[in-house]
Amino acid sequence: MKTYDVIVVGSGIAGLSFALKVAAAGKRVAIITKKNRAESSTNHAQGGIASVTSQTDDFELHVGDTLTAGDGLCREDVVREVVSAGPARIEELKRIGVEFTNLEDGRISLHKEGGHSKRRILHVKDLTGAAIEAALLHAVAEHKNIDVLEHHFAIDLITRGKLQMPGPDAVLGLYVLNVQTGTVHTFSAPVVLLATGGVGQVYQYTTNPDIATGDGIAIAYRAGVEVRNMEFIQFHPTALFARSKDRFLISEAVRGEGAILRNSAGEAFMPRYDKRADLAPRDIVARAIDSEMKRSGDEHVWLDITHQDEASIRDRFPSIYEGCMKVGINMAKEMIPVVPACHYLCGGVTTALDGTTGLDGLLACGEVACTGLHGANRLASNSLLEACVLAHNGAQSALTYLETHAPETSEMPHWRDGDVRDPDERVVLHHNWDELKRTMWDYVAIVRTDKRLQRARTRIQNLQREITEYYWNFKVEPELLELRNLIQVAELIIDCALQRRESRGLHYTLDHTGKVEVAQDSVMQRFRG
Repeated sequence: MKTYDVIVVGSGIAGLSFALKVAAAGKRVAIITKKNRAESSTNHAQGGIASVTSQTDDFELHVGDTLTAGDGLCREDVVREVVSAGPARIEELKRIGVEFTNLEDGRISLHKEGGHSKRRILHVKDLTGAAIEAALLHAVAEHKNIDVLEHHFAIDLITRGKLQMPGPDAVLGLYVLNVQTGTVHTFSAPVVLLATGGVGQVYQYTTNPDIATGDGIAIAYRAGVEVRNMEFIQFHPTALFARSKDRFLISEAVRGEGAILRNSAGEAFMPRYDKRADLAPRDIVARAIDSEMKRSGDEHVWLDITHQDEASIRDRFPSIYEGCMKVGINMAKEMIPVVPACHYLCGGVTTALDGTTGLDGLLACGEVACTGLHGANRLASNSLLEACVLAHNGAQSALTYLETHAPETSEMPHWRDGDVRDPDERVVLHHNWDELKRTMWDYVAIVRTDKRLQRARTRIQNLQREITEYYWNFKVEPELLELRNLIQVAELIIDCALQRRESRGLHYTLDHTGKVEVAQDSVMQRFRG
């Protein structure tokens, strides 16, 4: 049994920031990451981090923009606290070495993205996430109290309730698979932070990295922790259209700098859908593109920034420019074929602003958490801001909790393989994975109906039965664990969507196009025990 004060699952901005703050207080921390430490959603974030840093901007404008995007489901107290904490968290990032892009006169360069009334997106060219990740990883590597365990996969929580111990339920630790040896280890810690990112791999098309398989949400739900608002999946309007895995995100900041969406006839169609045209919030833009594609039968629309100077484009968006060039597109001279793709989950594990959940000792931070900041639709670039704020608040609450809760000293039950055998039909996993992604894309994507959701539910329930049988009969391996988690996440998305008898934010259904008078969260919780 391996014993720590705190276990962090995930190595993005949320997990790394939290780990540094807890370790600075003298606590022993393990960071569990299923691939290498640099592989995270943070590392793929192009756009930047939203915060009020300009004299022409103010907190009320940022709050208002966030509430408008959230379409009546944001918690205003949460929005105000996160927005007001932004500048302090930005200064922390600067202190650990993040060098945000400046203008030629020395002032900080601020992008403007859809839904924002002011320029307030701090960025490092179009590689903001990678720059933040690199700075945090460097700081973590320098800290003697932090162990980073790469290629380790968190399977499930160990709790007092699961072990039928007396007293209130609480976290005791985790079962963790060492991917390279195939051995499952028992980790003991009174505090576990879930910072596992999103769920993008549940869909056929996504901008998320391969690791985004909803692990933290599935782990929390299986432990009886409340999950909410899973139906609110943000589809980024502009992913590069490609039949291969060359599909990647074309940042919203490109439209912020003047790019125009056009259909196959060359028409700039966005003014027909919203007065903000190409700078409308993402849900509106994604639905508009979906509508244009269905009307015309085309597989994509076009993003046009050819009216801009090529040197300026290369300077502002070097990564996107090079990515397009690799597939034979010079974005300064040719329009970019784009299509919506699953990008961000606005729901997740129900989490307070100090990172705490409904289970003592379990915290959540980043995309895995649902704090009420995003409501029914995330305002662009608010996600990195939320991760920084929750990591800071969560570290304080974890340290307070640790004052009265020490690691478990008695031996906890070890993982038992029993009579399981080595997987002999991996084709089953591949087939189920493909069926899951197609089902979610066809029936639970940008535009939904009750019939489509019910069809999806029937198919996912069949997959759930198959994968449960597979799980209990074969040794665990990463692909099996990821598919198990994705199927659980898919079920939660569908069940939350069926609860919502209205169209709000990112959830749009042809059967209920209006809104109910009082917005409600959709809630799912499994019996704890």
